[in-house]
Amino acid sequence: MSQLAAHIGVVISDARTSRHWTLRELADQAGISVSFLHSIEHGKKASLETYAAIADALDLQLILDLFDPRKRGRAGPAADPVHAAMGTSEASQLAAVGVHVALDEPYQHYQFAGRADLVASSADLTALLHIENRTRFPNIGETFGSYNAKRRYLPAAIAERLGVRGGFASVTNVVVALWSSEVLAEVRRHEASFRAVRPDSPKDFLGWLGGTTPASGVTSSFVLFDPVDRGRSDRRRVVPLDEIRSVRPRFAGYADAAEALRWSGQA
Repeated sequence: MSQLAAHIGVVISDARTSRHWTLRELADQAGISVSFLHSIEHGKKASLETYAAIADALDLQLILDLFDPRKRGRAGPAADPVHAAMGTSEASQLAAVGVHVALDEPYQHYQFAGRADLVASSADLTALLHIENRTRFPNIGETFGSYNAKRRYLPAAIAERLGVRGGFASVTNVVVALWSSEVLAEVRRHEASFRAVRPDSPKDFLGWLGGTTPASGVTSSFVLFDPVDRGRSDRRRVVPLDEIRSVRPRFAGYADAAEALRWSGQA
């Protein structure tokens, strides 16, 4: 099962359910069997003609565009506008509640060196927040390996740098992933692995965003995130791992999010 087929399946399923159509209704409109449509929604590959028929039935536009959106535009940090926007949005929320924030923070622990997407510390230096932002999951094994290494070595390295004797009383680790159908497909497919590596509730992370740092303990959690600021305080931007089976995506994929950020003026 390819990532692309899984991604398309999620888009079709979400489009169908948003119209309150049954599998039978869409299958009849597209001229395919119910069982075949069901398998497509669950990641089975189909021909371009079949995808086009389904898109036409749903009044969607089928676009085939072979490019890497990360390599479009200017070189440097802005070459990945979605990842940059995620970090900027998080940093703005944390700074607004008086938290010291560092983006793309380098660190070294003996022979291990790396960079953290975002690191924040409480005013009294008792608590540490580590955020790893992800726009896609092309290799789950490498993703988990990188994240686990940061969980293990980053707190001690930052504590030493800041002169925190004995380390932080509280460490909050969180993977913040783009709220897209592309990401949802991967997380749903590897849900057990995500729960094993990030088993905790994101309440400590949400506490940081609200200006309340946890007093003690170490947590590891996962959330989906919408980086586009739509100017509505009631617009939900964070979704916990427990809701990935029921939530609908905000974006079809990376390119869709990048376009939304351009329209909003954030990229």
